[in-house]
Amino acid sequence: MKTTTQQGFTLYEMLMTVVIIGVILAIGIPNMQNLTRNSRVTTTAIDLHASFYLARSEAARAKDNITICGSANSMDGDANCGGTFADGWIVFQDTNGDINRDNGEPVLRAHAPVAEQLSISTPGMGSYFSFAPTGLGRGNVTGVPAVSTAVICDDRGNTPAGGSSAARVVVVTPLGRATVVRDVAMIDTLINNVGATCP
Repeated sequence: MKTTTQQGFTLYEMLMTVVIIGVILAIGIPNMQNLTRNSRVTTTAIDLHASFYLARSEAARAKDNITICGSANSMDGDANCGGTFADGWIVFQDTNGDINRDNGEPVLRAHAPVAEQLSISTPGMGSYFSFAPTGLGRGNVTGVPAVSTAVICDDRGNTPAGGSSAARVVVVTPLGRATVVRDVAMIDTLINNVGATCP
């Protein structure tokens, strides 16, 4: 008599497979969510830092005033200052230096509003920074101090995440040099010194 062997999975093997997949998902999904959130904050900080770098180098290259400002209509053809950095921002050639984009003043870079999960806090009423034709900061142009600190964070605030803070701070010196700060203690000090909020 010929014997046949059955091929397939036993109930025990199927249950073990389901348990292993469940454990992997239970560990992996929260880590993936944190990775996404960290990436969102970091990308926004890098984009803002790159915009300051562009404005500074373009001012020196074009020998003209270049302004970066928060804009509520940053992606429109008639984009202008008048909003927060969370609303988006523009970098434009500010020929007459009035922190207001007039006809004929080209936009060099426009950034869309940041993700709704993020906030960007700038101390005081500052929503612009302007560079002189030398590439140095122009300081207080409109009677409102220029941006010196932009705190970027989500609902986690300034908490440790992956070896650095879950928040980022873009610091701009009066000369116009911008840096990104990721250290929890340094961010705490900066937030306390300038009166910013996070979140």
